[in-house]
Amino acid sequence: MTLDEDVLARVKEASRSRGTSFRETLNDLLRTGLLAASKPPDRSKFRIRATHMGLRPGLNYDSTEALLEYAEGIDHR
Repeated sequence: MTLDEDVLARVKEASRSRGTSFRETLNDLLRTGLLAASKPPDRSKFRIRATHMGLRPGLNYDSTEALLEYAEGIDHR
């Protein structure tokens, strides 16, 4: 197996800081990475919070035609 230079340097540093052999450190890091890769990612539920926007004075909310005209203009058809 050939490691990239940056990976090699990080494993050597981890080995020094842990006080373990290079082989032991590399195996521990590989086990940890493989375990993390096999788990599905944690996902939080998507939530939408409703906000009351109020009513605009002068609009007839009972008339779809009036609302379309307000939103899209006179030529909304």
